[in-house]
Amino acid sequence: MQDVREQQGAARRGRHRLLHSRQFQRYLRDRRHLHVRREARDQARPRKAVPGTQALSVLFPTTLVGSYPQPEWLIDRKKLAARFPPRVRAKELWRIPEPLLAEAQQDATLLAIRAQEEAGLDIVTDGEIRRESYSNRFATALDGVDIDNPGTALDRSGHPNPVPRIVGKIRRKHPVEVEDLRFLRAHTAKKIKMTVPGPFTMSQQAQNDYYKSEEEAAMDYAVALNEEIRDLFAAGADIVQIDEPYMQARPEKARQYGLRALNRALEAVEGTTAVHICFGYAAVIHVRPSGYSFLGELAGCSCQQVSIETAQSNLDFSVLKALPGKKIVLGVIDLNDLTVETPDKVASRIRRALPYVRAEDVIVAPDCGMKYLPREAAFGKLKAMVEGARIMRAELGGAR
Repeated sequence: MQDVREQQGAARRGRHRLLHSRQFQRYLRDRRHLHVRREARDQARPRKAVPGTQALSVLFPTTLVGSYPQPEWLIDRKKLAARFPPRVRAKELWRIPEPLLAEAQQDATLLAIRAQEEAGLDIVTDGEIRRESYSNRFATALDGVDIDNPGTALDRSGHPNPVPRIVGKIRRKHPVEVEDLRFLRAHTAKKIKMTVPGPFTMSQQAQNDYYKSEEEAAMDYAVALNEEIRDLFAAGADIVQIDEPYMQARPEKARQYGLRALNRALEAVEGTTAVHICFGYAAVIHVRPSGYSFLGELAGCSCQQVSIETAQSNLDFSVLKALPGKKIVLGVIDLNDLTVETPDKVASRIRRALPYVRAEDVIVAPDCGMKYLPREAAFGKLKAMVEGARIMRAELGGAR
């Protein structure tokens, strides 16, 4: 009985600390602000927009690559920034107790959606708010991986990192991000995009203790991902983006089997698909090469869009000639510099691409995910990006 009373007392003290913490007060402030903005928006709207019906008829539509900064009250951003992106689950990063976490993540997701709408983006994501990293939410939800006894693999920077350990055949047990997509679809009338980790990248972020080769693992990751992508489109996705940063980090392996795995993930998929390939989070990988080691090969991918970064690296845009027929999601926001770009700077970065890609084939975005930026800087950069796209739209004759 004494032990029970002590446990109950500890629980009460924990709740008291949470309710009076600075992070919880920020959460309440954000939640009040969210509902005020929602009511004002609903009152101003003459009728409810039908989700998914807003057509993209403008030049240079704008979007996130995927992630938007998570609020400090939701996740410990200092801990997040002090480590490499998690490959296994990292529940210790969340500030909210498990019984309340899902509701808090929904509130923070709504904040991310509203921020994108207020900035003026044409295509919105859920901000990847429920994720500890871009890949681990999906990669750790599969059959065949042991996440309780993780393995080790070298990150793209050469440092060892805990990763899922493959101990059996990779299979998708159930939909992983479909409910996240449905939530996004229910809360915006904008076009929506959902991101998923690529099969090649997942095979590089795992310790293989089961398959004869990494290639076999990548192909089974591709089968599992294909099931998820088809379910995402069935649930209302307008675009599904596959994140494959390790194709840039390990180009020889990517040439050997990565592209084949990527196309297997896209097999029989009906809907607009994109592939994002980058040099890594700017907060983690500070030095950028001047060009891609794996990019033109994506001309052989069945995706419709290729998402690249150009701002921080000052990329030579002539590489875009190697991707005929692809729409280019053009990274024009430098995520290594917290200074908010001017709209004119954004416009100049868009303008540099036009000798190599048709204006109607350009979609405007940040270089990569904005996860590690302060929210104020991220929002300012998105507004500048939207204004920069408007400058270029006016320069070239508006919507078409």
